[in-house]
Amino acid sequence: MGLFDIFKKKEILPPIDLSVFKVDMHSHLIPGIDDGSKSMDETIAMLAKFESLGYKKVITTPHIMSDFYKNTPEIILGGLERVRSTAKELNLKIEIGAAAEYYFDETLLEKLEKKEKLLTFGDNYVLFEFSFHVEPPQIEKLFFELLSQGYKPVLAHFERYMFLLNSPEKATEWRKQGINIQMNFNSLGGHYGPEVQKQAEWLVDNQQIDFVATDCHRMDHLMILENNLTRTYFHKLLELDLKNGELG
Repeated sequence: MGLFDIFKKKEILPPIDLSVFKVDMHSHLIPGIDDGSKSMDETIAMLAKFESLGYKKVITTPHIMSDFYKNTPEIILGGLERVRSTAKELNLKIEIGAAAEYYFDETLLEKLEKKEKLLTFGDNYVLFEFSFHVEPPQIEKLFFELLSQGYKPVLAHFERYMFLLNSPEKATEWRKQGINIQMNFNSLGGHYGPEVQKQAEWLVDNQQIDFVATDCHRMDHLMILENNLTRTYFHKLLELDLKNGELG
């Protein structure tokens, strides 16, 4: 190896074009109802940024959590209409839909046992999340109830659960059962820490992702994403058979 090779600059990749993903299906853009957008102005700014990044559609997914965010379909869909109306007045072209991010607690199983209609997106997809630190009981029961009622479950940000950091193969196991795996873009950029980044890279390397999303709560999430688009693992996402495009 020559001296030139030793000091040769590492190749810099171009930023990926986010328009190839078409649809973002996990965000928190309805103002004032969860830990996402705090105002309509903030919401509109984020939607404009999504549009400038190349997205054709966002499906925003406010939290439904019995202890913190007691949102209902009526609250979410009412908020959606206010966002749509304001975006239209300001001539934004991006399409805006809504579903929910259901936190897995006892109330979610109660909803399923009572056959309450859950908020879905696309072809009956339901986004849900676990506690980040503690493995919840009755995971298999939750999967059974969702699948038996015709839902297509989507587990939010698989890579961020601490109790799964040493068990990435669970993604493979659960996908075989019919559970879709969603990963956050910014996990690949190290935003949630090196362990989460390593887990996200495993999901990419092993092609165990169905949806990739921003999980955008505030503008800096989109700015961080934009600043990381040249990374190698963002380029690897383009090689995956993702389902985002089906939602457009």
